[in-house]
Amino acid sequence: MITISLCMIVKNEEDVLDRCLRSVADLVDEIVIVDTGSADATKEIAARYTDRIYDFKWIDDFSAARNYAFSKAAMEYIYTADADEVIDEENRERFRRMKAALLPEVEIVQMLYGNQLQFGTVYNYDEEYRPKLFKRLREFVWQEPIHEMIRLEPVIYDSDIVITHLPKSSHAGRDLANFRKQTGEGRYLSPRLHNMYAKELFLAGTDEDFLGAEEFFAVSASDPGRSASEVLEANCVVARAARLRKDDRAFFKHVMKVIADDSGGCSEGCVELGLFYEEAGDPEEAVIWYYNAGYEVQPHLSLQSGNQQALEGLIRCYEKLGMPEQAKQYLDECEKRQQ
Repeated sequence: MITISLCMIVKNEEDVLDRCLRSVADLVDEIVIVDTGSADATKEIAARYTDRIYDFKWIDDFSAARNYAFSKAAMEYIYTADADEVIDEENRERFRRMKAALLPEVEIVQMLYGNQLQFGTVYNYDEEYRPKLFKRLREFVWQEPIHEMIRLEPVIYDSDIVITHLPKSSHAGRDLANFRKQTGEGRYLSPRLHNMYAKELFLAGTDEDFLGAEEFFAVSASDPGRSASEVLEANCVVARAARLRKDDRAFFKHVMKVIADDSGGCSEGCVELGLFYEEAGDPEEAVIWYYNAGYEVQPHLSLQSGNQQALEGLIRCYEKLGMPEQAKQYLDECEKRQQ
């Protein structure tokens, strides 16, 4: 049987930490808690489960904090958890079986991260695999009988364990503030972070968040080093910001690039056009774009742009056009998709 260190970084998690630790404490062999500046009872709650509690000065870098936590681990594997996660009894039993039977060559175990859509996360799926268990010290192995080489790819096992995500509130405000800080300091976001920043804006951003992100994404939209996908999401963000500012020229400059994209455009761009024409008092034109958002193209950043947002736009516009039967049709469709 393998041994496991639980490593967590926490800050002001008194509402959820006990629930998390209670569900996992007996599954692991040590618990390492790194606190990044709690002002509540977080550390006192952690002390009920472990004396391995460390302070880490917050530097707006989650990776630095997690790396520090990993450095304190002593077991064969490291399990990483957030305070708002819970493992129910069925999945605790799966965890026990996995721990007893895991082959030593496995370096990463992925687990299903569930209950995502309820909280408007940036992932757009209710369940998705995430790497959760890591071999602490990697063993390098030569392979091939001739022209031998070191195996570089990790051995990954996709388990059937489901981790339930139960946050008390959305982290979007915190995350968007961090993105603004990073980009404001001139950091060039990786393609992954570029995508997640855009996604978080469309899933949970306020008007002010879009306006605050406009300058960064305007640069990305014309950056030859960005991929087509990054340019598409940048144009989506800038189009939204320009519409909010009532800058029609900038709006059409960017939204038309979304519509003309080689991928065929996306629901987000069509929704922006629907909103533009609806706000301009032209519901007949808006209907065309809301319909396209819901039925002709696919979402790129937010699933809701091709579902609820498109359908609600159709409902509003048909009501404004005095066409209640059509409005009722899309209301029924909206309710059906939400079931």
